[in-house]
Amino acid sequence: MFKFDQFKRLIEDFSSIADFLVIYIEEAHASDGWAFKNNMDIRNHQNLQDRLQAAHLLLARSPQCPVVVDTMQNQSSQLYAALPERLYIIQEGRILYKGKSGPWNYNPEEVRAVLEKLHS
Repeated sequence: MFKFDQFKRLIEDFSSIADFLVIYIEEAHASDGWAFKNNMDIRNHQNLQDRLQAAHLLLARSPQCPVVVDTMQNQSSQLYAALPERLYIIQEGRILYKGKSGPWNYNPEEVRAVLEKLHS
């Protein structure tokens, strides 16, 4: 799972100037696929209902922003090269910031720096 606490701090600090959205995509490390130890028990999504059920686990962590679910064709994930996770800043339909692929290169502090620059 992405650096959730850092993401929540971004929302707290910048919700007055930015809208935040989480798109729940296909599970990168499903328990019946390429699983890590100590991961949540989330199986590969066989249908939209499975994906919605998995997204509810994220909602239970109170993300403080809307959570939407990708299509079963993984349209958002493919368009934004989001798997396993990625941060974007989009302004008026233009990508201003495209973060590196997570989890190891996922950097909410880069997002913070861009938002601070936009706000000043």
